[in-house]
Amino acid sequence: MDILHIRNFCIIAHIDHGKSTLADRILQRTGAVTAREMKEQVLDSMDLERERGITIKASAVRVHYRAQNGEDYIFNLIDTPGHIDFTYEVSKSLRACEGALLVVDAAQGVEAQTVNNLYLAIEHNIEIIPVLNKIDLPNSEPEKVKEQIHSILGIDKEEILSASAKMNIGIDEILERVVRVIPPPTGDSAAPLQALIFDSVFDNYRGVIIYVRVMNGNLAAKSQIMMMSSGSRYEVLEVGYLTPKPVKCDVLGAGEVGFIICNIRDPKEVSNGDTLTTIDNPSLEALPGYRKVQPMVFASIYPVNTKDLPLLRDTLNKLRLTDASFVYENESSVSFGFGFRCGFLGLLHMEIIQERLEREYDLNLVVTAPSVLYEILRSDGKVELIDNPAHFPPSSEIEEIREPYVEAHLIAPKSCLGQVLELCEQRRGKYISTEFIDSERVRLIYTLPLSEILVDFNDRIKSVSKGYGSLDYDVQGYRAEDMVKLDMLINGELCEALSLIVHKTQAQVRGRALAEKLKELIPRQMIEVALQAAIGGRVVARETIPAVKKDVTAKCYGGDITRKRKLWEKQKEGKKRMKQFGKVEIPQEAFMAVLKINE
Repeated sequence: MDILHIRNFCIIAHIDHGKSTLADRILQRTGAVTAREMKEQVLDSMDLERERGITIKASAVRVHYRAQNGEDYIFNLIDTPGHIDFTYEVSKSLRACEGALLVVDAAQGVEAQTVNNLYLAIEHNIEIIPVLNKIDLPNSEPEKVKEQIHSILGIDKEEILSASAKMNIGIDEILERVVRVIPPPTGDSAAPLQALIFDSVFDNYRGVIIYVRVMNGNLAAKSQIMMMSSGSRYEVLEVGYLTPKPVKCDVLGAGEVGFIICNIRDPKEVSNGDTLTTIDNPSLEALPGYRKVQPMVFASIYPVNTKDLPLLRDTLNKLRLTDASFVYENESSVSFGFGFRCGFLGLLHMEIIQERLEREYDLNLVVTAPSVLYEILRSDGKVELIDNPAHFPPSSEIEEIREPYVEAHLIAPKSCLGQVLELCEQRRGKYISTEFIDSERVRLIYTLPLSEILVDFNDRIKSVSKGYGSLDYDVQGYRAEDMVKLDMLINGELCEALSLIVHKTQAQVRGRALAEKLKELIPRQMIEVALQAAIGGRVVARETIPAVKKDVTAKCYGGDITRKRKLWEKQKEGKKRMKQFGKVEIPQEAFMAVLKINE
């Protein structure tokens, strides 16, 4: 098709503002799916996405649309995630588009991630079409939210489209606006091939399936291609696009989006953001690609059964292919043996990866408590980044510990302003500014340690604001703080997986809280178990799990007391031997107790 009749766009919004439902209606309106094939969240292919009602992976689909001017157009649509942990997926999708539908809930209004998504779109210099969704809800306030969009995002109220994806209202107006406002892609089909790899997945039968956006040239089946970053060469076996079902075609021209299959069996050979070109007429320069993402949260993953280690390694390779923001490296632990240290963008990202490993690949795993990346200035002047408390050098070798800080943007009702401020102060936040959006909503800016907002901060914001608060943040850098390493000793033995880095003023409180949580979660053993929280050689908190008692004298009746004493002494010696050689079994819930010590 003529490049002037192609429109590439994505849907961006805060979580639960109706992106996937709007994508469903567009697919229905353009006839991409029949009434029989239709189901909610058509583009959300994972069971996890359907269960949780969230989008985890961006999904691309091609639809055909006949506009009111009588001409046919190809729409390449990408549905993106809304949660802050998956911002990288949004950024990646914007790179492959010329426009975006910015969806705002008419009941909830502008939220923190809405603002962040708009800034991302502006950064990529693409056209924005604002859409006010869910106008059919009884508690929707369209005019009020339009005013918010105008005052916060700087968009004229006349440009904002009103719609209800659920009730199929305003869909035609959105599609017509896409035709008029979003520019066609620029590209030269006669130029050397430049195709951007924006996503990829692994298929057990066909190998790596690569999703590309062709910027210049043509990408045809049987052509010989090369990856410009590595120089690897392949033959294209199949070319096609998603409707959302895969459809084969002969060639993808400039401006088009589709997939290719080259029988690549090793996921490590493909890198998102790389540029494909042909061998016989190569491009002289590669496309800009993607900015490298720095993981924010780190945790260790170990297989319960050591025989599963090769399967876990292979599985992590495949997940890394579909999610470039996820990283991992080999690690070994005295407590758990061999495993992997993994980096994630946030706690939800970590939770999703764990669930996918356990459900899709039937793996039984132990996942340690998450931590952030710290910068350590050693006494000899060397600076190193450490993501695992177990790898921290002795305190005598540390000059200072620097922890990552973020600039947090919070939007909440004015009625709960005091509670939000109090929560930020409890988490060692430093106030920057307040901005009143309208008569009922306020926007706060705070700098906060990343470790303090990592676990339950967003949930607490939702709780104190009765569900109307929202959070977004940008990493600012590292600051020197008075941090210490808090170790957990179980019967005198250090459990590395339960070590954590805390602020010195909170060390004793956190240590006591962790010991109490572990006492609840670790089952009683045949021996008494001592739980000690220590900083260096100083114990700051202790709890004791009593032994399971067995009445060894139950069979004795009458007779001399020395008979019972002999049995008690024998039991005492046995427990002493068990304490010397026995091992305390620690359940998975105990490692996640670190997350709950703020509750």
